[in-house]
Amino acid sequence: MTVKVYSTPTCPFCVMVKDWLKEKKVEFEDINLLEDQDAAKTMMEKTGQRGVPVIDVDGQFVIGFDKAKLADLLKVEP
Repeated sequence: MTVKVYSTPTCPFCVMVKDWLKEKKVEFEDINLLEDQDAAKTMMEKTGQRGVPVIDVDGQFVIGFDKAKLADLLKVEP
C-alpha cells in the first residue's frame, strides 16, 4: 500500500494527520508542497484541491483529515 500526504509545514491539520498515521504505524511519504511545486500542480490536477492535507492511498484521495475514511482505506481502527 502506498500512502502520500500532500502537506505544508504550517498546516495544523497536516501535522495531525501525519501524527495519526505514525500512531497507526502506517508508512507514508510526506510531500511538502512549498518545496515541490510540481507535486502541488499534480495534486491540483488530480483532485481539483488547492488546500491541504490531501492524502493519496493507492490512488484514492482523502481531502482533509477524515479519520473514518482513512481508517477504512487503511484497514485500521479510527
